[in-house]
Order: sequence, then structure tokens, then C-alpha cells
Amino acid sequence: MAPILQLKGITKKFPGVLANDHIDLSLEKGEILALLGENGAGKTTLMNILYGLYQPDEGEILVKDKIISISTPTDAINAGIGMVHQHFMLIPVFTVTENVMLGSEPVKAGDFLDRAKAAGKINEISKQYNLSVDPNHYVKDLPVGVQQRVEIIKLLYRNAEILIFDEPTAVLTPQEADELFGIMRTLTKQGKSIIFITHKLREVLEISDRIMVIRRGAVVGEADPKTANREQLAEMMVGHPVDLVVEKATKKPGETVLAVKDLVVTDIFKQIVVEDVSFDVHAGQVLGVAGVQGNGQTELVEVITGLRKIHSGKITFNGKDISNASPREITEAGSAHVPEDRQADGLVLSFPIAENLVLCTYYQPPFSKGINLQFETILSNSEKLIKDFDIRTPSPLTPVGSLSGGNQQKVIIARELSRPIKLLVASQPTRGLDVGSIEYIHKRIIQIRDEGCAVLLVSPELDEIIELSDRIAVMFRGKIIAIVNANEISKKTLGLLMAGVVPEKIEKETEGTKVVETTF
Repeated sequence: MAPILQLKGITKKFPGVLANDHIDLSLEKGEILALLGENGAGKTTLMNILYGLYQPDEGEILVKDKIISISTPTDAINAGIGMVHQHFMLIPVFTVTENVMLGSEPVKAGDFLDRAKAAGKINEISKQYNLSVDPNHYVKDLPVGVQQRVEIIKLLYRNAEILIFDEPTAVLTPQEADELFGIMRTLTKQGKSIIFITHKLREVLEISDRIMVIRRGAVVGEADPKTANREQLAEMMVGHPVDLVVEKATKKPGETVLAVKDLVVTDIFKQIVVEDVSFDVHAGQVLGVAGVQGNGQTELVEVITGLRKIHSGKITFNGKDISNASPREITEAGSAHVPEDRQADGLVLSFPIAENLVLCTYYQPPFSKGINLQFETILSNSEKLIKDFDIRTPSPLTPVGSLSGGNQQKVIIARELSRPIKLLVASQPTRGLDVGSIEYIHKRIIQIRDEGCAVLLVSPELDEIIELSDRIAVMFRGKIIAIVNANEISKKTLGLLMAGVVPEKIEKETEGTKVVETTF
């Protein structure tokens, strides 16, 4: 029996880059094929070709042993192919229902859109697959994690037979990822076939039936998840051994750099989303903020970095009150920010890489003299940072929006860590990155911590929080319910705290733990 999907000799070139180099791929009916590779290795380009967003320079695509032409996403959908993209393909001012039914709109008498019918189907999918989404909410008001669910519902709404998941767990908690894996297993049992792109090696080993590794645009090998291990896969991806656990020496914290006291934040509906939050971050210390996406972490980071006004409370940075200060004032005081959404808040996508690397300092010497930008200096600076941070690009003048997601993140990391800082606020700094990039960024975070910088790390990744943090603050429903020492708590207990459950014996298990609230 022929595979349900075959890609033969797929080749794609961009100016200065060979993205796909004669790639062959096959997918069996009812199979989960994991596609591994570094950022910029060519995985997403290959899937964009399959989905009709790019056209191959060479090669052919076969579905059920028949050669087909895919020139647009509509062609892909008609061929039974659906894709959940790493960067959301949603219209912020549309509701969930309007986004999901776009391009496949049901109508009723008089040729009017039947939103109620679409919303009913969305509710059925949400209930069936445990993807809780309100069909009537506007996408712009949804947390990142809920927007991801909308993307998955779009795929399920169209009943695709071949499903492409491009980094689908990048914004999900471990519990949400487990739920997604349950969905994937259900789909394959029903005869669906899945291509799963991820950088998370544990996920690959847990969910896939077969693993294919791409490096620098070419297939370098396959692996069996039953016999492979994380170290072997990491080495196949990057071409050299990788340290999967960052080394971190015990360090005595210094003076208080950031102090948050009785902070209250409201959303656009005047509802409290951060309630009476207090904590300190010290020099030479990493304070990790753990929590399921949508429990106030996003709003907390926004007020600390000046992107949102506080309702009440006080924020102090190096002894100076910065409550409701502007982002520029906070940046000039010595703060760096790696935002949760790199495209919306971290980059100007149409600007070249060189200009994005000086967004915080372009108006200061040596990048500016008066009102005149010093383009040679800006270009020289970008060339150095591109090399130091291994940003994969043909030129510093390449628009940053054309880079892979991981390389876009490297541009932000390079910009924020290449200037003198006293505080780093990092929200999901390794979201969507490959193991080599994660290793590098983790080491840089520990390096600046060891140099005396205070670090506020926000991440839904339990491994990342536990490995990098000295102390961990757990957020649930807008409150910090516990502050724990990272080396004195188990992953299981931390996961329970993130779900709002405080074990009765937590104080015995984690001596020195401060439980802020124990009843719900």
C-alpha cells in the first residue's frame, strides 16, 4: 500500500540560501512523523511548500500515490491537508467563530452567514477535544495559549486527513501538551496522518512513530523513537554534542534590584488580572515565574516593562519608583526585555536585521550623532552580533520578518544582552527554539546572572524554570500562591501548584518554602 503522502526531490532556494535540498519524505496512513531540525534548517519551508504558501523550484508532491499541484492553501485544503502554523494565522479583530469559518463559511436562507451553525460546530470540537474556547470572543483579547487552541480548531473544523503541526506546543503548558497528544493519538486512530514539527526532544520520543532529521536544508537521517535518546537526536540536529542541562553554581544573591509591592492590574474590561502580587528580584539571582498560560503572567511582564499601566501598587527598580514609567525610561534605567510575542512586541518585521539590533539605542552614540544615524556603525554592530549569536541570514540588511522564528528570537536576544543591563525580564525566551539555541540562551542567562544581573524569567516550561531559577514564584488566577526554592521542590509538586493545588505536605517536602495561599 502506497504512503498517503510523498515528497520527492523537493528543492527551494531563496537569495543566498538553499532552504530545501532535494528532500524526500513519506508519510503513512495513521502515522505521526516527527520532523526535527535547527532553526533555519528548512522544516517550515518544506511544510509551507506542502501547504501551498511556497512553490518548489524542483520536485513533486504525491497524495494517495497521485501527483498533485499545490499552488495555494485552498489547493492543500482540497487535497485534505491542514496546517497549524508556528506563528498564528489569525485576524485579531475577528471573533473566534469568524476566524475558524473564514474560507469555509456556512450560509442560511438569503445567503447570510450562519455564525450560529459555525459556533455550534466549534463548541462541539472544543468539547470533544477538550479545547476550551468561547466562539464569541475576539482573538485580540485572547491569551497566546488560547489563540493556539483556535488554530487547532481551525484544522479540525475542516476535517483534514493530513495534519501538519508546526511547533504546536510552543505556547502550551505540559498539561496542555499532554491534552494535545491525546488529540493526536485519537486522530491517528481514526486514520488521520500527522507531521509534527517540534524542537522538544521529549515530545518527539513520546508521541512520534518515526523521526526524520533535517540539517541545513537536507535530510541527515531517520531515527526510531523506541531506540533513540535525546542526546543522539540533539547531535543529529546540530552536528555536534549538546549539553541538555545547564550547569549552574550556587550564588549568594545581592541587593534588591526589582521590588514589586501589592500590585494590581486590570484588563480592558476593568477586570482584575493581577491581584496583590508582591516579590523581589535580587542581583545575581534568577526568579522564575511559573504558571499555566493566561494566569496573569503576560500582564505582570507588561506593567514591569512599561507596556501597560498599573491599577494600584508600586514597582521599584534600583530604588527608583518606575510605576507607570514609559518603556524608554525603564530601558534607559538598565532593563532588558525579551517579550512573549516576538513579532508583535520585539521586532519591526519590515526593518532590516541591522536596524532591529539597535531599536533600544539607535538615538544614542555611537549609532547616532544628533539627528543623523551612523549607518556604517549600525551595520558593523549588526555584523558582530550576527556572528556572536549565530543568526542565520544572508545579510544584515535582510528584513527580519523573513527570518525563521528561531532566528528572529536570536535577534531580540542579541539586542537585549549586548548592552549593559541590571535587570533582564525574559518571557518565554526559548519559545520555538532548537536545542542548540536553547543551550546557548540558557548559558547566556546564567552568565549574566553570575555577572550580577537580576533576572525575572517567565516560562510555562517546567524544565526551563527549574533548571535556571534560584527561586520560583507560582502564579494562579492572577495571584502568586507560592514562592519556593528551585532546588527544594519536585517537578510534580510544581506542576500541582501551577494547577492551583497546594499539597498538604508541601512545607515538609520543600523546607524554606513560602506558601502565600493554601486554599482555593
